[in-house]
Amino acid sequence: MDSFPQNALGMVRKMTEKGAEMPEKAIAFQGAPGANSHLAALDYAPEALPVPCFAFEDAIDAVKQGTAGCAIIPIENSLHGRVADIHFLLPESGLHIVDEYFMQIRHCLMAQSADAEIRTAMSHPQALGQCRHYLRKRGIIPVAYADTAAAAAFVAQAEDPHAAAIAPRLAAQIYGLQPVADEIEDAAHNITRFVVLAPEAAKPAAAGPLMTTFVFEVKNIPAALYKAMGGFATNGVNMTKLESYQQGGSFAATEFFADVEGAPGDPALDRALEELSFHCNSVRVLGTYRQARPRTVKS
Repeated sequence: MDSFPQNALGMVRKMTEKGAEMPEKAIAFQGAPGANSHLAALDYAPEALPVPCFAFEDAIDAVKQGTAGCAIIPIENSLHGRVADIHFLLPESGLHIVDEYFMQIRHCLMAQSADAEIRTAMSHPQALGQCRHYLRKRGIIPVAYADTAAAAAFVAQAEDPHAAAIAPRLAAQIYGLQPVADEIEDAAHNITRFVVLAPEAAKPAAAGPLMTTFVFEVKNIPAALYKAMGGFATNGVNMTKLESYQQGGSFAATEFFADVEGAPGDPALDRALEELSFHCNSVRVLGTYRQARPRTVKS
């Protein structure tokens, strides 16, 4: 908790204490009060008690330790791709994906004075990447920080009048900064996908389209991935995401993170997963949950 800027600590402590009184209603998020993940928690579950956590690992630990009933974590963005390290953290967490939530992201450039000459902009690397064209055009130097709202808090207590933060406009109100420019993201379709993590797997209703997320490691032999994917094609299972990443330092065994439409128990998906397992060293389902947005495009 003490890793947060000093002017954010009071609110962080109050929110943490309130969540501890009713942990079943607490929803952990990464960032200081006013961060995009804070807004996502409020939008996703208005009745919940948002609990700020400095790092993704802290939010996951809050759920594992029972101080929060669930966590809401950003996993990918339409402009800047996947959130760093999340593919490693999810499988290692032991938690289950029980839901997903999509949120439009609007970034505001804020400083101690609206008339200041801005030379640096501090924010989370994802936010900086989503605004890179805006910053480059104006010669503003990006500075990475733990999260958007904590960057705003840091700038508010700093002694540099030329420093700015990129964060939701709410953060300017919370930390006493002045908005310099609104909606500075590089494209209007700036949308972040969040997943909700809980200790127990979800039992989504059969009605409505479902999504299943899993990770797998193919055998290190020629055409293993090609053969592993064949079962999804022949069984008519729609795969909406497939991303590779490396575990360890051998560079020999590649792991993959995948989303498919459907749920275990569906005959077609069960056949596809069975064929996948034959060509893999390991397959692990991370969760089955309702689709917050439809994936199949009707022609």
